[in-house]
Amino acid sequence: MISWRLETYDELGSTSDLCTARAKAGEAEGLAVLAHKQIAGRGSRGRSWQAPEGNLNLSLLLRPALPSAQAGFYSLLAGVVVAEALEQFFAPPTMLKWPNDVLLGGAKLAGVLIDATPNGENLDWLVIGIGINLGSAPEIPGRITTSLAAHGVTITAPDAANAILAGFSRWHGAGVASIRDAWLARAHPIGTPLEVKSTHGVQTGTFAGLSPSGELLLHSKNRIERISTGDVMLGLA
Repeated sequence: MISWRLETYDELGSTSDLCTARAKAGEAEGLAVLAHKQIAGRGSRGRSWQAPEGNLNLSLLLRPALPSAQAGFYSLLAGVVVAEALEQFFAPPTMLKWPNDVLLGGAKLAGVLIDATPNGENLDWLVIGIGINLGSAPEIPGRITTSLAAHGVTITAPDAANAILAGFSRWHGAGVASIRDAWLARAHPIGTPLEVKSTHGVQTGTFAGLSPSGELLLHSKNRIERISTGDVMLGLA
């Protein structure tokens, strides 16, 4: 069981930056930082993350006893935990898109950013940043976004944060196979057309599941490609 210590701020530059600084200073796992407004949020691959007041801006500090190579499973787990937490409050099902986007009605509802530092072959600490569009949906170039408010659902940031912390406690100590299976159960179906943009260019194909190490499997040109990083778009193959 994780002993969570939730700190709440009216405004921060970045909840993950604060968690990271505290991790480097030796803070024990279980720190959670919630900001009602975030003015210097970070998204994946160096993007900024707009975080207006009324949305969820939450970061968590963990020190899991895992090999550094398995840090990516926490991206998958975070998506599962967020989906489970939100579905306590409303009926429409969410869907997960690799590696950590939470979709509602095909539009992006939430995202996750992982920061991690190794200690030898194992993780020293891991910070999970979670952003959820509770009240409004900031524009993201090339993406369709949505909010819970747009679906007539009202959840406060503290309530969402507490549900997420409880979810991570329930999943504490779970094996990577359990995380992988739970993610696949909430993902788009096998065979879904995908387009993947990465530093290697653009690849198209269909979803073929996840590798044992959590990589995206893309069926493309009569072979299975393992994708370890990239932007995934649905229905474009």
